[in-house]
Amino acid sequence: MTEAWVRNKPGMASVKEMPLLQDGPPPGGFAPVRYARRIPTSGPSATAMFLTAFGAFAYGMYQVGQGNKVRRALKEEKIAARSAILPMLQAEEDERFVKEWKKYLEEEARIMKDVPGWKVGESVYNSGKWMPPATGELRPEVW
Repeated sequence: MTEAWVRNKPGMASVKEMPLLQDGPPPGGFAPVRYARRIPTSGPSATAMFLTAFGAFAYGMYQVGQGNKVRRALKEEKIAARSAILPMLQAEEDERFVKEWKKYLEEEARIMKDVPGWKVGESVYNSGKWMPPATGELRPEVW
């Protein structure tokens, strides 16, 4: 496009002859430019968040305490039940031990019958103290 057509004027000899056409502000001026950092306050305040977190923590600690009480009661019940049944279990173990000990002594007498001066059931350790085996069965075939 030519300048003459844009300005609705006949052609000009020089650019200096062109009339000035300058844009200006709209009537009433431009709207103010917001340059300050203004963050909207949305959501709960710091105090509200702190109180909510503290409340949740306090409730959780309360629940832990209640769970500890229940756990302690169950543990005491288990200990009471075990201590009540312990004499019966010990009697059964003693009966089993006596039967196994008699079998062991019979096996020892059979094996050592040809050894002169051997006393069946006498300890080879002269500590003067008798103690039953710690665990397991008496097995003469192993000894």
